[in-house]
Amino acid sequence: MPSLQGRSARHGILTVSAEIRVEAATSEDVPLLLELIRALADYERMSADVVATEARLRDTLFGSTPGAEAVIARVANEAVGFALWFHNYSTFLGQPGLYLEDLFVLPEWRGRGVGSVLLRYLAGVAVERGCGRMEWSVLNWNEPAIGFYKKLGAQPMDEWTVYRLTGSELARLASGE
Repeated sequence: MPSLQGRSARHGILTVSAEIRVEAATSEDVPLLLELIRALADYERMSADVVATEARLRDTLFGSTPGAEAVIARVANEAVGFALWFHNYSTFLGQPGLYLEDLFVLPEWRGRGVGSVLLRYLAGVAVERGCGRMEWSVLNWNEPAIGFYKKLGAQPMDEWTVYRLTGSELARLASGE
């Protein structure tokens, strides 16, 4: 966990201002996380793609072999956003990386520093854990997010195309068909 100003390592909390704090998600937060994931999917026009359940999230995020980590941004006791990430690895750098799978701030809280606080937290995690880089994807039409990321100094990786195997195609390849 990053050692940033105002952070309590014991509780996994980062307080950047008197208003916004970031807390490590716990299994008790699973219903809230699923609600935020659905809100993100609505924003990204992908609601039909959400098949996650509370049970699946509880198992894959807080079970015996967690596949990712999550934090929740709060103002007072209100959840206003979240970030979910996992580690990848760069063979060229010979170091782990941090891959930000999702960052979402509720519409009424955008433009108030919540996204910056979440990214600062994750940058701290990446630095503390010896990551050589932090990466994420953004939908090409999401101009507000693209502008936000560029202001932070993030560079688009235009020369790369993401490929994906899911469902029957993934199963077919795995079975050798």
